Amino acid sequence: MKTAILATLVASAAAFAPAKQGQASSALALTSPYEGELGVISPTGFFDPLGLSAKIDQDTFDKYRLAELKHGRVAQLAILGYLVAEISRFPGELAFGLKFADIPNGVKAIDAVPAVGWAQIFLAVGLVEANGTFGDFEQGELNLPSEVLERRKLCELQHGRIAMLGFAELVRHDLYDGGDKLLQGLPFLY
Repeated sequence: MKTAILATLVASAAAFAPAKQGQASSALALTSPYEGELGVISPTGFFDPLGLSAKIDQDTFDKYRLAELKHGRVAQLAILGYLVAEISRFPGELAFGLKFADIPNGVKAIDAVPAVGWAQIFLAVGLVEANGTFGDFEQGELNLPSEVLERRKLCELQHGRIAMLGFAELVRHDLYDGGDKLLQGLPFLY
């Protein structure tokens, strides 16, 4: 009896003993030549479950990273646009006879904006994309130590990633949860 009790105590104590940490083995743990690039952080590490980066060159990877940064910046602006439209509106008219205040929030605004308005938006975005930038502004160039600059670039990349997820959630909420208020439960905004 004493042996059984002792064995039970040893077994339960072993459950709390530190275990040896081994390398995780998974079908998603593919190797890539870009595992040391900026943006590889724990706990996910280099996340490329489909192995899309396994057979590309550095130039292609840089293009993908630039696209990720652009999409992250656009997502940050989209979230800001979603939130600002909930709180206030521009004065005046968007088109003849159509006030900014008459445009609904979120996804419902797509149908409310006239075709000419969408043409103006696509033209402006196309010009920026074709030119590559609005301009070359030397003022505002960051003159930081390399470790501080790398940390800020990592922060920008991470903020963009979370903004892309956040924008997807805002659209999901807008489409499936409905309601007239996007930010429910925050009475001080309305």
